[in-house]
Amino acid sequence: MPNPSDTPKTRTLEPSPPTPALNRGWQVAFAGIGINLALGVLYSWSVVSKSIPAEWGWSEAGKSWPYSVACLVFSLVMVPAGRMQDRIGPRVVATIGGVLVGLGMIIASLTTSSLGYIIGFGLLAGAGIGFGYASTTPPAVKWFPAARTGLIAGLVVAGFGLASVYAAPLASSLIKHFGVPTTMLSLGIGFLIVVVALAQILKAPPKGYVPAGTAAPKPGAATKRADFTPGEVLRTWQFYVLWFMYVCGAGAGLMIISKLAKMAQVQADVQLGFVLVAVLAIGNGAGRVVAGVVSDKIGRKATLFACFMMQAVLILMLSRAGADNALGSPVILAVLSALIGANYGANLALFPSITKDFYGLKNFGVNYGLVFTAWGLGGFMLSLLAGWVYDAYQTFAFAYYCSAVLLVLAAIVTFFVKSPEPKTISAAA
Repeated sequence: MPNPSDTPKTRTLEPSPPTPALNRGWQVAFAGIGINLALGVLYSWSVVSKSIPAEWGWSEAGKSWPYSVACLVFSLVMVPAGRMQDRIGPRVVATIGGVLVGLGMIIASLTTSSLGYIIGFGLLAGAGIGFGYASTTPPAVKWFPAARTGLIAGLVVAGFGLASVYAAPLASSLIKHFGVPTTMLSLGIGFLIVVVALAQILKAPPKGYVPAGTAAPKPGAATKRADFTPGEVLRTWQFYVLWFMYVCGAGAGLMIISKLAKMAQVQADVQLGFVLVAVLAIGNGAGRVVAGVVSDKIGRKATLFACFMMQAVLILMLSRAGADNALGSPVILAVLSALIGANYGANLALFPSITKDFYGLKNFGVNYGLVFTAWGLGGFMLSLLAGWVYDAYQTFAFAYYCSAVLLVLAAIVTFFVKSPEPKTISAAA
C-alpha cells in the first residue's frame, strides 16, 4: 500500500500582491510640453499676419480672421476632445490633433486668400490644436498629488506659451527667404511629425492609481465628492463666474499677441516685431510656471486678482507707447511684452488648476474643455475688435481701453468666487 506520507500534498497558492504602477508622470509631462511647443505656433500669427504680401489684398481685419477663427475653434473643440481624452485616452486624441494641425497649415500654404487661411489655419489647424492641447494637461496632472497640481499644469502648458520663442524668429526667417506659402508648408509638415510622434508617449495612470504623497482618507470618514459630471458643472454658478474671468483675462492677452508686431510698428516705428513676440513668449511660458507654483502657496483667487490688475496697468502703459516717448523704446517695449505675456500665461495655469480643484479629476478633460470655451470667445472677440478698430480709426486705442476695463472687472469678481458645495458621501462606500 502506498505510504500516505508519499502522497503529493496540494499547496494553496497565495495571490501575489498587485504590482505598483510605474510612475510615468514626468515622462508624460515632458511629452505634453513638447506637443504644446509645436501647437503654440498659434502665437506666431502676428509675424505671419504682418508679412502677408500687399498684393494679396488683405485688410487688417482680414488678417485677424484666421487667427480669431483658430482661437474660437480651438476652444470649442476642447469640449469633445476633452470627453474623448477622458474615455479613450490621450494618445489617440493627440494623434488626431497632430494630423489636423499639419494638414491645415499645408492647405493654407496652397492659397493666398483670406478664406483659404480661415479654412486651413482657422478651422483645421485650430481644431487640431484643440485635440492636441486637450490631451496634454489631464494625463500629466493625474500622475501627481493634488499639492503639485499648479506646478504640473503650469509646466505642461508652458510649452504652448514658449513656442513663439523659436517659432516667431523661425517663421520670420523662413518668410524672409522663402515667402509665406513655403513657410506654412514647412511648419505644417514639421509639426505633424513632431506631435504625432510625441503623442505615442502620452498615457493616463491606471484606474485606482494613487499618486505618492497623497493623504489616504480615514476609513468610514465622511468626505466630499470631488468629481462633477459636465452637467453638474453647468448647474453651478461658479462655472459662469470662472468663464467670465477667463474671457477677460485670455481675451486681453490674445488681442495683444495677435497684433503685437503691428502695434510696435505703428506706434513706435519698431520693425523687429518678431523679437517682441519671442520675448512675450518667454514671459508667457514663465508666467504659467510661476503662477502655478505661487497659486499652490497663496491660493488661486489671490494669484488671479494680482495678475488681472497688473495686466490692466501694463496694457494701459502699452497704449501710451510711442516713438516720441520712453515707453516706445525697444527695451521698454520688450519689458512690457514679457510682463503682458506672463500675466496672460498665468490664466492658462490657473484656470485648469481651479477647474480640477472645484470639479475633480474624473471628468477633468471635458470639464476644463467647457471652461476653456471662454478662452476662445475672448480671443475671437478682442482680436477681431483690434482689427476693426484699426481699419476704422488707424489706432488700437479703443481696443486697449476696452480690454483694461474687462480686466478690472475680472479682478473684482475674484472676491466672489468660492468652491461649489458637493454632496457628502462615506469614504468607506
